[in-house]
Amino acid sequence: MPTLGRGTDLAALLGAGGRLATGDPAHVPVGRYAQAALEWMGQWSVLAPRLARADNVRAALLLVERGEAPLGIVYETDARASQGVRVVAAFPAESHPPITYPFAVTRRAERNPQAHALLAFLAGPGAAPAWDRFGFSLRGQ
Repeated sequence: MPTLGRGTDLAALLGAGGRLATGDPAHVPVGRYAQAALEWMGQWSVLAPRLARADNVRAALLLVERGEAPLGIVYETDARASQGVRVVAAFPAESHPPITYPFAVTRRAERNPQAHALLAFLAGPGAAPAWDRFGFSLRGQ
């Protein structure tokens, strides 16, 4: 898959009136990652007014699926689950903070051995093939 670089002109790829679908950076994690990557590219000031700011990553993906936005910034795992889009490029890892999905046992379940067993399973080698199949990896253990 091609990687976007600082020289990639996303505004030109959007066309004259095209909007860039992603989550709202003020409220949605994917939007914050998108803002960081666009700042890294030096294009945030040009593209911020052209964002189609969605309430969540799936809503941003839907804007692209329906043709309401020519491009979107979403998680690869969500894009891979969609039949209506294709991934055309990715941001390099250094363009944004690491994308994480933390999970933990809550205080309410702290004394529940089943909660700890579930967490151990999800973070262990038995679940790793499923995480890999869906594009996730286990890190930071």
